[in-house]
Amino acid sequence: MAKPKVRTELRFLLNGSDVTLQDVAADETLLDYLRLRRSLRGTKEGCAEGDCGACTVLVGKLSGGKLVYESVNACIRFLGSLDGCHVVTVEHLRADAGGLHPVQQAMVDFHGSQCGFCTPGFVMSLYGLWMRDPDPSVAAIEKALQGNLCRCTGYEAIVRAARAVSSYGAAKKDPLAAERKSVTARLAALRDGKRVEIGAGKQRLIVPASVDDFASILKKEPTATVVAGSTDVGLWVTKHMRDISPAVFIGGLDGLRAIAEENGVITIGAGVTYSEAFGLLAKRIPALGPLFDRIGGEQVRNMGTIGGNIANGSPIGDTPPPFIALGARLTLRRGSKRRTIALEDFFVAYGKQDRRPGEFVEAVHVPVPAKSSRFAVHKVTKRRDEDITATLGAFFLTLARDGTVASVRIAYGGMAATPKRASAVEQALLGKPWTEATVDAAIAAYDLDFTPLTDMRATAEYRSLAAKNLLRRFFAETSGTKAPVTVTRQEAA
Repeated sequence: MAKPKVRTELRFLLNGSDVTLQDVAADETLLDYLRLRRSLRGTKEGCAEGDCGACTVLVGKLSGGKLVYESVNACIRFLGSLDGCHVVTVEHLRADAGGLHPVQQAMVDFHGSQCGFCTPGFVMSLYGLWMRDPDPSVAAIEKALQGNLCRCTGYEAIVRAARAVSSYGAAKKDPLAAERKSVTARLAALRDGKRVEIGAGKQRLIVPASVDDFASILKKEPTATVVAGSTDVGLWVTKHMRDISPAVFIGGLDGLRAIAEENGVITIGAGVTYSEAFGLLAKRIPALGPLFDRIGGEQVRNMGTIGGNIANGSPIGDTPPPFIALGARLTLRRGSKRRTIALEDFFVAYGKQDRRPGEFVEAVHVPVPAKSSRFAVHKVTKRRDEDITATLGAFFLTLARDGTVASVRIAYGGMAATPKRASAVEQALLGKPWTEATVDAAIAAYDLDFTPLTDMRATAEYRSLAAKNLLRRFFAETSGTKAPVTVTRQEAA
C-alpha cells in the first residue's frame, strides 16, 4: 500500500467555528484546550477521570454518512481524537429564537441547580438525550445521567426538568438540528484521507489515514501508545502523569468500527464503542444489555471501545468474561498478517497478553448462544451504576435431554490476575444433573480455581463468597423459580 499523504494539523469544528491546530501535544485534553486556550470555562473539571460528568460536552461525528452527537468526558478526551469532529460546549446552547435553551430554562424553572458547578455537565447530557428522544422516560433520563454526579441538589428536580424540556421548544427546531445538513457537509469536507502527524521524534501525535495505514505505523513503531476511546489512557495522563508519546489515535477509523452478524457469529471491530454495540448485542444476546448499561456512565460508553477493553488486559474488564463464556475468538493483526485465537488464550498473566510487537486487536468474534442454551452475566460492585467491578461472573450452560449438564463454560473477572475460566467448577458440573445438590457440591471447586486478592473494592473473602453465590443465582434463574432475581428501581416504585 502506498503511504498516504500527510497533514501536519488537526482540523475540527468548535461550536460555530473552524479550528486548525499545529501545536498539539499527544496528551493535551479537550478540557484543558477549552478552558486554557479558548476561555470556554462553562466546562468544569471535577474528577479528571471521567467519573463526575462536570466536563461533559457533545462531540458530533460522521457515522455511515450520518451526523451523530454524543456526550463525552472532555477531561479524558484528547485533542488528537477530534480530527474531523464537531465539539459543542454549553456556551453554544441557545433557543431557536435566542435566549436560554429549552434544557437550560427547564433546569431554572424546576430548580435543578444549587451551587451550579455540576450544572453545565447535566445540561449537556440532557441536551444529547433530548435531541435523540424529545419525550424520554424516567428510566431513559436516569440512564443518560449515570455519568453525572451532583453533591447538593438531588436528582428529582433534574429529572422533572428533563421530562419538561419539550414544553419549552421543539427538538426539530433546535439550532443543531437546523444546522445538521451544513455541519455534515463541513465535516465531510474535513475528511481528506490524509494521515495527521504533529510533532517530531518521540513527541508526536499521529492520526492514521486508514486501518492499513495504522497497521504499517504500528509495525514500524511497536512501542507507540494506541489510543481508541481514551477512557483508560486518559487516566494514565490525568492521574498517573505518564508520557504517552508517540500516540496513535484510532477512534475515527471507519475500518475498525463495523459490527455485523454472519452465520450466528457477531463480529465487532476493535473501534466499536459500547454505545454502538449495544443495539445488536442486547437484541441478540439479551444478557449483555444490562451489563453494558452498567459500564461507566453514558459518556464513557460513548467513548470506550470493546477492543480497548480487551486489549488492555485488565483482570476487571467487563467484556472478556462474558465473551470467554460464549466461546469468543480474537483476530490480531500485524502489518498485513492476521491470526485468530481463542479469546481466553489472549490473557497470559497480569499485564501480559499474547500480542506480539506491532500487533493489535482488530476484531472479536462472539457466537450467539442457541435458544436451547442458557447464558447470564452478573456484575458485583459497591454502587450499582458507574462503578468498577469487584467480581463479575458469566455463565453459559447447555443441558442434555435427560437434564444433565452437556456443556458449561464459566468465566470470572476480578478473581485472578486475568479474566479466567472456572475450569474445576466446570468439571464438577459436567455430566451431572442440573440440580441444587450438584451446584452445592461444585462450590468447593472454586477454591481450586481462584485465590482472589483483597483491595479497595472488596476483600478476598467477599469476592470468594460472592463468586460462589453468583453460581447459585444462575441456578435459581435457570431452574424455573418464579421469584424475581432482579428488581429495577422503576419496578419497585
